[in-house]
Amino acid sequence: MNFHELYIMEKRKTLVVGASENPTRYSHLALERLTEKGHGIEGIAKKGFFFKDFFIGTEKQPWKDIDTVTMYVGPQHQSEYYDYILSLHPRRIIFNPGAENPEFAKMAEKEGIIPIEACTLVMLSTGQY
Repeated sequence: MNFHELYIMEKRKTLVVGASENPTRYSHLALERLTEKGHGIEGIAKKGFFFKDFFIGTEKQPWKDIDTVTMYVGPQHQSEYYDYILSLHPRRIIFNPGAENPEFAKMAEKEGIIPIEACTLVMLSTGQY
């Protein structure tokens, strides 16, 4: 990867909502695949943990340059994140299987955010990310 490609990737950070320390969980696999592909990551978890050189905490931080939010939290627990995620102005929100939420998707669309019902891992493995 050249400098320009690295710069672009760093500008395209992904926020993983519902990140898990458990390596068998899909949200943890997403952290792994995102970093393997050169994407910047941030995360929010129930319990804080270290992933490689990153601390994944429990607090909603005012991160800048979040391009994508990938949801691994079920719709019944997403309402506490609505205002926060919308305030980050991501380009898109990926609702992974089990996290689909038509209400939040409509809210996102009204803010110019693209809602996508898909699997982050599949998108990464097929080059659609």
